[in-house]
Amino acid sequence: MSRGLLKVCGLVALALVTNDVAIAEEVSQASADVNWTLFAPALMMGLAVFGGVFAQGKALSTALDSIGRNPSSGKGLFVPMLIGLAFIESLVVLGFVMAILMLKS
Repeated sequence: MSRGLLKVCGLVALALVTNDVAIAEEVSQASADVNWTLFAPALMMGLAVFGGVFAQGKALSTALDSIGRNPSSGKGLFVPMLIGLAFIESLVVLGFVMAILMLKS
């Protein structure tokens, strides 16, 4: 994933999270029907899941590639690979918890 795309995604997420602060003037009735504050947690969950899936796929691909090149290293790579996958998944769960907390506030 390119750095430019990551910067754009970060700026969009930041703009959606700070939507209520940035708009200080009275909004029209047509745009008041849309609740944009519910969109920010959904976007955050989507980005967290996408990032987690991308990272887990890359970690698993690299581990299986190294096991394929040296099959005797399979036992030595299995436990660190599982620990790394658990850490990656914990970040996705943390994103889910943060999205829930954003909905409650």
